[in-house]
Amino acid sequence: MREFIEKILPNVATHPERFFNGLLETFIMTVWSGAFIFVLGLVIGIALTVTKKGGVLENRIVFQTFDKLINLFRSVPFIILLTGLMPLSRAIMGTAIGIRGAIVPLVFGTVPFFSRQIESALAEVDGGLVEAAESMGLGPLDIIFRVYLKESVAPIVRGTTITTVSLIGLTAMAGAVGAGGLGNYAIMYGHDRNQLDVTWVTIVVLVIIVNLIQLAGNRIIKRRKR
Repeated sequence: MREFIEKILPNVATHPERFFNGLLETFIMTVWSGAFIFVLGLVIGIALTVTKKGGVLENRIVFQTFDKLINLFRSVPFIILLTGLMPLSRAIMGTAIGIRGAIVPLVFGTVPFFSRQIESALAEVDGGLVEAAESMGLGPLDIIFRVYLKESVAPIVRGTTITTVSLIGLTAMAGAVGAGGLGNYAIMYGHDRNQLDVTWVTIVVLVIIVNLIQLAGNRIIKRRKR
């Protein structure tokens, strides 16, 4: 088996530590940035929902501020954010390169997308439930937690799954500018050194990871709908 792997994947087999380091770095970037993205995106998505016209905390200034900021950052290509946010990455993380340097642009590049996912998920909640909660005297926080979030678990999981898949793609793109991970592994060895087995292994592994995440998300959604 080992001889077979070395035959079809000579460059990967010669330096397996490069592959596993890239895989670990992708995992670290995804987990750390994903945690910030989930919290910030959830908060902003809720804020957009409750401060819009007719919301339980209607506030035009807050809504317009978040709405315009989201549109602004969503309109900027991620590769430009990577370079444009380098000074901010240095100020916050102490470096603009490597895994730590990629966290800030990953967060700024993905939070707007996830916020829209949360906004769409909460929009699926029946307005009658919100009105009923208000008529029962529930306050805004109770409505947020006991109505909006409770009734939209499945669409939130769906949005989280979609965002996670997108985030993994962005970590690979961040690797092109030296952030590490499988993207950097594929560019540095697969592309620059013309090692095709490295490129294909990276593609296959990313496809497997994405499918596993999608499978896990689908199972959670099915359980919530039972």
